[in-house]
Amino acid sequence: MGRDLSCGDGEPDATTWPRTVAAERGLRREDFCDEWVARVTARAARLGNYKMLTAEEREASRQAFLAEIGAADAWVFAYGSLMWNPAMHVAESRPGLLHGYHRQFCLDMLMGRGSPECPGLMLALDRGGSCRGILHRLAAADLDSELRILWMREMLGGAYRPRWVEVRIAGGSLRAIAFVANRSHPRYAGKLPEPVLAARIASAAGELGTNRNYLFRLVDHLDSLGLRDGPMHRLAERVRAAGAG
Repeated sequence: MGRDLSCGDGEPDATTWPRTVAAERGLRREDFCDEWVARVTARAARLGNYKMLTAEEREASRQAFLAEIGAADAWVFAYGSLMWNPAMHVAESRPGLLHGYHRQFCLDMLMGRGSPECPGLMLALDRGGSCRGILHRLAAADLDSELRILWMREMLGGAYRPRWVEVRIAGGSLRAIAFVANRSHPRYAGKLPEPVLAARIASAAGELGTNRNYLFRLVDHLDSLGLRDGPMHRLAERVRAAGAG
């Protein structure tokens, strides 16, 4: 990206944390509208070298999935905030296991829960391993409106790629849409060492709140699903040990 992402690139240190922290705010259903997209796109343009998809590119991607789904219900695999804050009308949710991808903070984030001065890291699915998450079913009657919200949420900048994946559930499997890391995107940071991850996440904040509170919320939700002592828990413990709790 040609940017210095050095803020927090070491062990977490309270002297690197923002002096003022944005109020925590989750994205809401009403946020996902053309006006919101225009504001985010304008801010990205001011940042410079912050790739965004055009409305035409985003809609072409969405229409390709709509055409394949047809008049049926659709499942979406959630592994981050989509688990506890889908913002869509969800007809049903159930746990599932995805093989071939794992959770990883691997996308540079200069908006939302980061800033150009102190970039955060966004969660994505990256290649290898497995991931337990939540499958959300979208009813056929709501599909057009709900996928519009989903594509506004996940496909503004092209840092994710939508994919069809097979997710294991009790008694079988379901085909679902998942958003995975786009490794060719300028914001793809790859697999960073855990001390660097912790320092970046401990330090970053933006208009939606702090990067670390996103991590803590993720770990709390994983706990509620009975998923404990994983990489996200170890990362959260490292951030908390530095006093960022």
